[in-house]
Amino acid sequence: MRIGKWAWLALAVAPVLTGCSGFWNAPSTTTTTTTTASSGNFYVLNVETGQIAGYYVNAGVLTVLSGSPYTLPATPLAITVAPNNNFLYVSTINGIYVYTIASNGKLTLGNSAGPISSDQATSMQVDATNSWLVEAVSGSANVFAVPINSTTGVVTSTTEQHAALPDITVQQVAISPDNSYVFLAMGANGTATVPFTASNTNPLGAVGNIPVANSAGAAISVSVDPSSRLFYIGETAATSGSNSGGLRVFNFSTKKEVSGSPYATGGLAPYSILPISTGDYVYVVNRQTSSSSTGTIAGFSVADNNSVFSLTALGSTFSAGTHPQALAEDNTGTFVFAVNNGGSPDLDAYIFDTTNAGYLDSVISSSTGTDPVQASAIAAMH
Repeated sequence: MRIGKWAWLALAVAPVLTGCSGFWNAPSTTTTTTTTASSGNFYVLNVETGQIAGYYVNAGVLTVLSGSPYTLPATPLAITVAPNNNFLYVSTINGIYVYTIASNGKLTLGNSAGPISSDQATSMQVDATNSWLVEAVSGSANVFAVPINSTTGVVTSTTEQHAALPDITVQQVAISPDNSYVFLAMGANGTATVPFTASNTNPLGAVGNIPVANSAGAAISVSVDPSSRLFYIGETAATSGSNSGGLRVFNFSTKKEVSGSPYATGGLAPYSILPISTGDYVYVVNRQTSSSSTGTIAGFSVADNNSVFSLTALGSTFSAGTHPQALAEDNTGTFVFAVNNGGSPDLDAYIFDTTNAGYLDSVISSSTGTDPVQASAIAAMH
């Protein structure tokens, strides 16, 4: 992701709860506005229809990419775009497929339409050198590193590297932007921390572990600050109160949890974490709240005082659809997108409010196919 355009956001927001208590229940609001802004290309994975829906925003209008929607060879599981923006990888029940991405965003199925790996990856990401596809496979207590060709996108060796994990259920994989660590949210068994060295034959190092904050909780999402200053873990039952989901925040260098963490997110299940490209704000999508299946997005400003970090919750959460699943920022730094597995709608697009710094204004609500589509993931160009 590229640096966004935040210099003009000069107004401060009123701080609310920043500690670990769970009694913050700020109202969920989303200002609806119009925009003439445009975005980069992005892709939505629709499970029910077995398709990829490709879009960009053109002067405020959601616009379909050439050839979209793209019918997949099998039921999809996960999706990711390589950092070089040349390839899109889709995991399915038949294995992982690679698509080449044209300059206009159009996708073409590669590798003679066959899978590059038989793995049924539930979460995956390409490293910064575009030479490793790092993935987790449900039912396997391992993290895998698949060697890929940065020019062709296909596998360069049938030998996959791996490192053993303490759990067989990995919810999410994230590689740090500096390419030095892989983090894996593993449910009740916490979060794995794995050193990563792309130049090694096996890039995966010795696995460490961060236990869950509460024994009743589970780590379900993980993300890293774009400057590798912080990493974030979304956990259930991390705070007190009826909406006990929490955002845990750690200093990337020391791997120590920052003061005030976990931060209450105002919902039950923090499914996706989005630190925006400037690093000034981080957003968390709650799949549901204690009173509704309609999700919310919580936002936090990030302060850095000589590498002493703290977060402050924004004065409101922001409305999403039913059971929101994932967040993404477009590569112009203008839009935040959310996909909703239960619809109402499938896709939400937000821009940043010009008065309240960090607030999200809704500009687009749209279906991404013939409902129900079960939108499960989104991948934006870098």
